[in-house]
Amino acid sequence: MQQSICEATTRTTLRRMGYNSRRPHRVPLISITNRKKRLQFARAHQNWTVEDWKNVAWSDEFQFMLRHSDRRVRIWRKQNENMDPSCLVTTVQAGGGGVMVWGMFSWHTLGPLVPIGHRLNATAYLSIVSDHVHPFMTTMYPSSDGYFQQDNAPCHKARIISNWFLEHDNEFTVLKWPPQSPDLNPIEHLWDVVERELRALDVHPTNLHQLQDAILSIWANISKECFQHLVESMPCRIKAVLKAKGGQTQY
Repeated sequence: MQQSICEATTRTTLRRMGYNSRRPHRVPLISITNRKKRLQFARAHQNWTVEDWKNVAWSDEFQFMLRHSDRRVRIWRKQNENMDPSCLVTTVQAGGGGVMVWGMFSWHTLGPLVPIGHRLNATAYLSIVSDHVHPFMTTMYPSSDGYFQQDNAPCHKARIISNWFLEHDNEFTVLKWPPQSPDLNPIEHLWDVVERELRALDVHPTNLHQLQDAILSIWANISKECFQHLVESMPCRIKAVLKAKGGQTQY
């Protein structure tokens, strides 16, 4: 005779076994080829110290949504299984409504945060590079020992962008960045900071103009301790990629 078990009994039994109900980490699905590239990058920079990483200016684009999904997917896992492949939800990049911004920072200071009123293409990105990246790099790294980090978005790899960087390669170096590596880019955690602060607002933005104003205000007030701590985590991030053999890390 087949017996049924109620949901409450199942939950109790799982907890006794050491499992807890948690939301799964959302991580990019990394291809075998890109795992190799991530591993190569980690090996090439495994001897970099925090002092070396202070010479890097980090950049990224991010879209903040006016309304967030509730992400109600939950899983049962043990405390030390947060990065187990069976406990992850893979994600892919997608568009959507909201406010898109481009930003940069280094260990020394927060850089500009630039609202992007339309989809970022090579022409628009060239304006950002010339108007914001160039003055930031030449001011922060007057000895031409700075590195500029960008990911592998199509507009970043356009010919006009590559040519511009070649024309200025005597002023700073573009860091060769591995694909699918948001866990290596500390600016991703600054986006998390802004999102948390947005959710914690007493009065939530009701339109895109209010959302943009709130984002800019929160960014400007991120503490120096916060972004410096993120840069100081780089040696640990590199070690994590090495340990994961190029796979996803807890960052």
